Amino acid sequence: MPGVPLNDVREVSNYVAAVNYASDRIAKGDPLTLRLIRDIHAVLLAQGRGEDKQPGEFRRSQNWIGGSRPGNAAFVPPPPTEVMGCLDAWEKFLHDIPERTPTLIKAALLHVQFETIHPFLDGNGRIGRLLIPLLLVYEKALEQPLLYLSLYFKTHRATYYDLLQTVRQNGDWEGWVAFFLEGVAETAEQATRTAQAIFRQTAEDRQRIEGTGRSAGTALRLHHWMQRKPVFTIMEASRSLQVTPQTVINSLKRLEPLHLVQEVSGRQRGQVFVYGSLMKLLGE
Repeated sequence: MPGVPLNDVREVSNYVAAVNYASDRIAKGDPLTLRLIRDIHAVLLAQGRGEDKQPGEFRRSQNWIGGSRPGNAAFVPPPPTEVMGCLDAWEKFLHDIPERTPTLIKAALLHVQFETIHPFLDGNGRIGRLLIPLLLVYEKALEQPLLYLSLYFKTHRATYYDLLQTVRQNGDWEGWVAFFLEGVAETAEQATRTAQAIFRQTAEDRQRIEGTGRSAGTALRLHHWMQRKPVFTIMEASRSLQVTPQTVINSLKRLEPLHLVQEVSGRQRGQVFVYGSLMKLLGE
């Protein structure tokens, strides 16, 4: 991915890792709880932006949105002494206490509540957006977390922030829910197109690898693994695939001429490789 900053590549990779981690935990039967959300946050902020902001820990100091201090901020979340009480109420609502809420409506309301509590020092927006598809999977509305509203929120950024603030100030939940549901419909159509594009791209890439000869077996294994880990090091691939680092290097030498992987760190040791075509689709 020439010209793409390594930090941006790492951030997308962290997001993919967090999605996979959370999906695996839910698939194993783990409930969607505050503890799991903290674990997801730790994966999301493991490296890159926010790695020095207590990954996996709820905040113990005051934060704010916009401005240089709470006094001139656009919004000031609850003080740290109130965070756990707010989160406890949030978690009860998540688990239908005192009563059941339809899944999409629940997702809409939980998102506003989470962003209002702002329980982490950093990464609240990323976690808040990620929780939407995870909730849909947890409540079996989706089999996989393929509904990401990030682009919709970014495209309508001003409206998004205005509606969040209007809920906080005036209690206009109806306006927010209407906006959210419109985003779900729009994003569902886009997600279908993106999933189809990813399927076509990975199938095409696999055919290209198969065309390199009968000794392409390990390269095909690496390609399959890269679909879940599109940014990686040689040692990460070696451990996950249970092959030697030299075997990974040999596979990379087969993939690089096909322009399926690129080295993006510029380092001699601990090099970072990217599955470029997949990252491009994920980035979009």
